[in-house]
Amino acid sequence: MTSLPADRAGPGPSTLFAAFLTVGLSGFGGVLPFARRMLVERRAWMSEEAFNETLALCQTLPGPNIVNVSVVVGQRFAGPAGALAAVTGLMAAPMVIVLVLAELYGRYGTSGRAGAMIAALGAAAAGLVAATGAKMAWAMVRRGALPPVAFVALAFVAVGLLQLPLVWVVAILAPLSVASAWTARR
Repeated sequence: MTSLPADRAGPGPSTLFAAFLTVGLSGFGGVLPFARRMLVERRAWMSEEAFNETLALCQTLPGPNIVNVSVVVGQRFAGPAGALAAVTGLMAAPMVIVLVLAELYGRYGTSGRAGAMIAALGAAAAGLVAATGAKMAWAMVRRGALPPVAFVALAFVAVGLLQLPLVWVVAILAPLSVASAWTARR
């Protein structure tokens, strides 16, 4: 996996903390798009391919994907201290915000506008996730990796439109996509 160019030093724990604190403050529940933007586009700590590979690894691990990404990135650049700094930066501000919001909801949650505001936040988060998925897919298409995008489209059609059981769709498409990726790398 390619990360930083050989002539650039990686970020230290304090830089990782600040970067992931910014990511944690950028969104609520769906910060993966902000993490990708920070890691790939703004700070150029990772290439698009390295980010996609790191995310794929982190999706196989238990726990929230973004927390796993912060651990892997922190560990890669600054060892255990970097992993701890990245996770702490990612989680600190949202934890405080959730506690404050819980208190406010406890006091004002019966207001008719609270439900509408929460629904609007959900729609915004869904849009961000869709935009990130499109950016990741576009990076794969530019690399000439059409089969992964085709498998995503097949899964969408099978589950979303044809309403086939997810278990069967995954059981069929997962081995086919792994075989396709394996043969493409040979």
